[in-house]
Amino acid sequence: MAEIIGVRFKRVGKIYYFSPNDTEINVGEKVIVETSRGVECGDVVLGNRKIKDEELTAPLKSIIRIATKKDLDKIEQNKKNEAEAFKICEEKIAKHRLNMNLVDVECTFDNNKLLFYFTSENRVDFRELVKDLASVFRTRIELRQIGVRDEAKMLGGLGICGRPFCCKSFLGDFQPVSIKMAKDQSLSLNPSKISGTCGRLMCCLKYEQDGYEELNKGLPKVGAYVETPDGKGNVVDINILTGKIRVKNSDTDAVNTFTKDDIKVLKDGISNIDKEELKELKELEDK
Repeated sequence: MAEIIGVRFKRVGKIYYFSPNDTEINVGEKVIVETSRGVECGDVVLGNRKIKDEELTAPLKSIIRIATKKDLDKIEQNKKNEAEAFKICEEKIAKHRLNMNLVDVECTFDNNKLLFYFTSENRVDFRELVKDLASVFRTRIELRQIGVRDEAKMLGGLGICGRPFCCKSFLGDFQPVSIKMAKDQSLSLNPSKISGTCGRLMCCLKYEQDGYEELNKGLPKVGAYVETPDGKGNVVDINILTGKIRVKNSDTDAVNTFTKDDIKVLKDGISNIDKEELKELKELEDK
């Protein structure tokens, strides 16, 4: 067994394990640790506890210290440096006429590196920009191109539900979301209805997917040719939550409601989405 604490470096981000170094550390405290990016300050989100050695994915590093008043003052100064670096970088981007949108700037705790996050529709040759920035800040410069979902997670905002973005509020990692989920939930396949502010499929499509998959078992598709107690006909509507299936009788044109136990599928329905429309919808799945 290994004694660990859980440390998070962003408000909504991955939790990393560190050894408390025989120190009792409470949730909410800040600690100084060494990471692959250098020395960083993180928030303790899991207090002292023991886990099995096999649960560790990498060698366990010890904390350097619990953050002091001097460390906290340095963090505040770094935030001011980040704001200044953001302004200067935007000016340099305009100077070099680069087609890129600066999203955020991060300064490592030890000021050993400045990270600039940006979005762009194409690959950008930013070598001259890096040289320019390095001459200004006299430290290591790293530019990272991120996707629109990562941009939304960094900047935040309100979704169509009126609540703050899930990715900014509580989602540690992005879960795969597909058009199939929208179809399984009988949602409109209009991109404006199923995509978030980032322009990609809404993360919340994933939340109830397991339930919908269970409810969909045994249900025919809309358009399926079925046999009912009243005769044969085509399925015109399905209420997944209630399990009610509306069938239009082929002989009388009457529409009646049945359950899945009342009908027998003779020929299942097919998707009526054309290839071009499907291609456009598939693009919503990309990060």
